[in-house]
Amino acid sequence: MAKFDILEDLKWRGAINQETDEEGLRKYLAEHDDLALYCGTDPTGDSLHIGHLIPFMILKRFQMAGYHPVILIGGGTGAIGDPSGRKTERTLQTAEQVKHNEESLTNQMKKLFGTENFEIRNNAEWLSKLNLIDFLRDYGKFFQVNNMINKDVVASRLENGISFTEFTYQILQAIDFYHLNKDDGVQLQIGGSDQWGNITAGIDLIHKLEGADRPAFGLTIPLMLKADGTKFGKSAGGAVWLDPEKTSPYEFYQFWINQDDRDVVKYLKYFTFLSLSLIHISEPTRQDRIAFSV
Repeated sequence: MAKFDILEDLKWRGAINQETDEEGLRKYLAEHDDLALYCGTDPTGDSLHIGHLIPFMILKRFQMAGYHPVILIGGGTGAIGDPSGRKTERTLQTAEQVKHNEESLTNQMKKLFGTENFEIRNNAEWLSKLNLIDFLRDYGKFFQVNNMINKDVVASRLENGISFTEFTYQILQAIDFYHLNKDDGVQLQIGGSDQWGNITAGIDLIHKLEGADRPAFGLTIPLMLKADGTKFGKSAGGAVWLDPEKTSPYEFYQFWINQDDRDVVKYLKYFTFLSLSLIHISEPTRQDRIAFSV
């Protein structure tokens, strides 16, 4: 039986925006069955919303194809704040807030991924052990400031200003990928399109410290837009949360039922595990909505 081509499946679903080395990743998948991959989330809140869910759906598809997913909870980076997708500085959270959010997100991930062939890591395990001198000597010297400034996430903030704290976020995320690659054998990082610069920084760090032939790949997903051109993931009442205490099951159901008919096939590809043969690429009808479930 031919091996399931996970990359072709993701392309058909419209779920790949950028890849660092498609040929290299395909070759690795063809020759190995032990691919491990990760996606991270910072505990900036105590629940994910459906916009956050998109990269984790990709991770779940890899899990179902027999690969090993790792969820990285950013207990360390969450204390700093990711500047991605923001025009202003984040408000730093207390240690108690971060801890509460970590526990809540961990419980949500366990519901999504189960307990087999899956693990959750927290980057506070290694980032909290770094002192300033080690950070600068062991990692900082591998990052050129001019390259860091040119990253989209930093460049977009220069006019309004960005603190040194958030400026160093990309180094911390690069350290995460390096640590998981070196100690846990994680070869692939998945993230949203705004994470491209952070992902490539991690791959560069791995290759500088472990050699250019060390397997390390990155993949981002496209920004999801609705048929009317607006950003996906919001309802009239705000974010649609995965926590039933924040968004009731009825409200969650209604969010999907009320989507534009033009988006039905796209959402079936992204948010269900239905195959090509079961998703009819035709003018969607109300009957399509009955089959739609997350």
